[in-house]
Amino acid sequence: MPTEVPIRGGMIRLGQLLKLADLTDGLPVKELLAGGAVYVNGEPEARRGRQLHPGDRVQVGDAELLVCAGG
Repeated sequence: MPTEVPIRGGMIRLGQLLKLADLTDGLPVKELLAGGAVYVNGEPEARRGRQLHPGDRVQVGDAELLVCAGG
């Protein structure tokens, strides 16, 4: 079951979400994305500026996040 991450407004950038959810394990976000470990809605993603909206799912290893409105 994914962890819900509420965001303010209608959008958050992928890099911001990874930092907010503390999923970088000390790596810079750029390195984490370059390593091919991040998936958005089931597709590999390497752009830290990728816009995410409520309903988007992000997976990093065993962790899965669901972007939701609120917060």
